[in-house]
Amino acid sequence: MQPIPANELLAGLALAEPVSIQAVVTDSRKVVPNCVFVCFPGERVDGHDFAAGAYRNGAAYIIANHPVEGVPADRTVVVPDSARAMIRMASNYRMLFSPQIVGVTGSVGKTTTKEFCYAVLSAFGNTMKTEGNQNNDIGVPNTLFRLENTTEYAVVEMGMDHAGEIERLTRCARPSAGIITMIGVSHLENLGTRENILKAKMEICAGLPDGAPLVLNADNDLLPTAQIPTRLRPVWFGIEKEADVRAQNVQTEAQGTTFTIVDRTHGSFQAQIPTVGLHTVYDALAAYTAATRLGLDPAACAQALSRYQTTGMRQNIVEKGGVTVIEDCYNASPDSMKAAISVLKELPNPRKIALLGDMLELGEASEEGHRQTGVWVAQAGIDVLIAYGPRSAAMAQAAQEQGVTTVHCQNAQEVLQCLQQFVQPGDALLAKASHAMKLEDLLQDYYAGLPQA
Repeated sequence: MQPIPANELLAGLALAEPVSIQAVVTDSRKVVPNCVFVCFPGERVDGHDFAAGAYRNGAAYIIANHPVEGVPADRTVVVPDSARAMIRMASNYRMLFSPQIVGVTGSVGKTTTKEFCYAVLSAFGNTMKTEGNQNNDIGVPNTLFRLENTTEYAVVEMGMDHAGEIERLTRCARPSAGIITMIGVSHLENLGTRENILKAKMEICAGLPDGAPLVLNADNDLLPTAQIPTRLRPVWFGIEKEADVRAQNVQTEAQGTTFTIVDRTHGSFQAQIPTVGLHTVYDALAAYTAATRLGLDPAACAQALSRYQTTGMRQNIVEKGGVTVIEDCYNASPDSMKAAISVLKELPNPRKIALLGDMLELGEASEEGHRQTGVWVAQAGIDVLIAYGPRSAAMAQAAQEQGVTTVHCQNAQEVLQCLQQFVQPGDALLAKASHAMKLEDLLQDYYAGLPQA
């Protein structure tokens, strides 16, 4: 974060002195002199309990929901909602800079698309991106606080659980271009219908300037029905249907995927990405489309897709004890499950095993989503399904009805025993579930028991 006067950072929240603010922090362990410390009340930890200590350690201002003992009133900014205050400060800070920003949202593929955007944009100049899953009311401001005068490009991922969140985030970030990867069934529990999810994702339009490109998936069933503001410039990408940018001649190879980008505006280009699975081709197309519609050289954009690097346990393919493991443990929905199963299907290993856990936040669509996943496992020719968690009982039943060797596990110890029983050197193993299932910890326990190279 570059220094900013407190009266500019806190504009709209409080009258403040023009003291130079060095950082905005939400963790008392990261307090530095002349920072702003934001208190968030939590279920287990309340940031207000650390406010006095933050002030003693040099915080210039405390953002709080009520007065705090030990913090002078003239150094306390009382707000009804700490997250809204974070967004307001980030918006004020964002006004200091003028990079080209790509905003990314969608039900599935946000992070992979963000990483492809970063791969492309960073080939042209100093680029910043959302780190990890910092895509909410706290994460997006923290991302924007990393902007500097030297930042030429940025990629900001925007997630949501409820209507209205994307609009707040996009008005704060003010992207130059927007991407909606697809509309699926994530967050049905809160939003009720896929049509409501579409409306929530379309809120990204609120923060785009007139004439900005809005990059959309032409192959998604709902996106073509969206009401797009006439002041924006929709650009469609896809594989199956007619679109402004299409991928043709898609070929899966040992080191990734190759395809031809057919761009109605710029011509055709060969592309190679170090990932497997048709869904990642869509993500790469979205990144190429956004970058070229911001005026970047199309041939260089197509070539830069090969710079993509996976992050965390998101379709990360590793070799452990002679087993090829697809680590895809961060999150799960029926759409992303289908995509991950397709990746497992494409691997050359003679035997394929899927460890699939519960998918959360599906609401009334939960049972059908899990059952459909079991059917996809069977259709992909997976040899063994290890289903994990109470919701996955429907998945296990559906797969078993289709003739797949299936085990339904209720706890992590049962899963470990099944992995040790069924998985052999030379096999391919897919591990995927919602993050709350903690498959990443389970995999580490499983790896510890494998022969070490």
